[in-house]
Amino acid sequence: MIILQVITLCELGGAQSVVVNLANKLSEEHRVIVAAGEGDGKMWPLLSPKIERVCIPSLLRKLSPVNDVKTIFELRKLYRKYKPDIIHLHSSKVGILGRVAFPKSKVVYTVHGFDSIRVAYRKYLPIEKALQNRCRAIVGVSRYDERNLLNEGITNHVSMIYNGIYPPCSLSADPFVEIKGYKRKVLCIARISRQKKLDLFLEVASLLPQYAFIWIGNQDEVTLKHTDNVFFMGNLPNAGAYNRYADLFFLPSNYEGLPIVIIEALACGKPVVASAVGGISELLDGNNGFAVENTASRMAEKIEYILSDETMYRQMALAAKQTYLQSFTVDKMVDGYVQIYNAVTGK
Repeated sequence: MIILQVITLCELGGAQSVVVNLANKLSEEHRVIVAAGEGDGKMWPLLSPKIERVCIPSLLRKLSPVNDVKTIFELRKLYRKYKPDIIHLHSSKVGILGRVAFPKSKVVYTVHGFDSIRVAYRKYLPIEKALQNRCRAIVGVSRYDERNLLNEGITNHVSMIYNGIYPPCSLSADPFVEIKGYKRKVLCIARISRQKKLDLFLEVASLLPQYAFIWIGNQDEVTLKHTDNVFFMGNLPNAGAYNRYADLFFLPSNYEGLPIVIIEALACGKPVVASAVGGISELLDGNNGFAVENTASRMAEKIEYILSDETMYRQMALAAKQTYLQSFTVDKMVDGYVQIYNAVTGK
């Protein structure tokens, strides 16, 4: 098959890691083209040399009528050039433009966190409803997303496939070697935005001064006042690998789909405490970590519960690894999408 994968941004992020893993695996047996728009380009080097890459400068996350029209024409050029059997759209912006530009008979659309539309940008929900028949399949990345798509009246060939990843590799040296004097290290990987609750992260850190709290993903220097046990490391490549040198992963958030950063932590055998939003409760079952309400006291309680008892910690670390192996490998994800592709192409 000729498979065209299209995503809005070419920077590193959860949806981009799905595209990279899916495209690289598919390229072993199929011709794969990946197209993307604005961003720092850090996604491109992660793709296999077999994969053809197309940058679309007019494809922007923000609404821009002129650029959006340009993008539709660029997408149609791609279709004429490559004549793909499958067009797989990732993320809401290109999910809209792509369903306008491409023949609906070949389009698969993955919604990487439906709450980004249902909750954060609800004004775009009527567009999602109107375009639901402009594709052959709509895929949620969690049961939570699948359920909410259906509840909102988006019912055209909706299904669910969990994201899959490869375990992050080890780094050449401990990146936290300079962070000394703390019993344990708690890691968060997230950009700083209104979605991610940095204020809650800092409040929890202030309640647990015996642990180091490390944030990876800030683009700029953080000026918010915080306790001495908080460390900001900036936006780093291969951030998931830093889990191997931490003891627990912590993600406070207002809304999520199925966070890749949590799956990376589980793959590294790290227990997780995170906000009970989106599909996070499908990842954490009380054996490998906890999905809890967004209160500092509750989150601090669960972090302390895991880290203060060595026997408990080891049991939860083992359960974390098993969760990954059972449900969130790349092979499981690719098998799910190939079944959809085959249904679309009639194979």
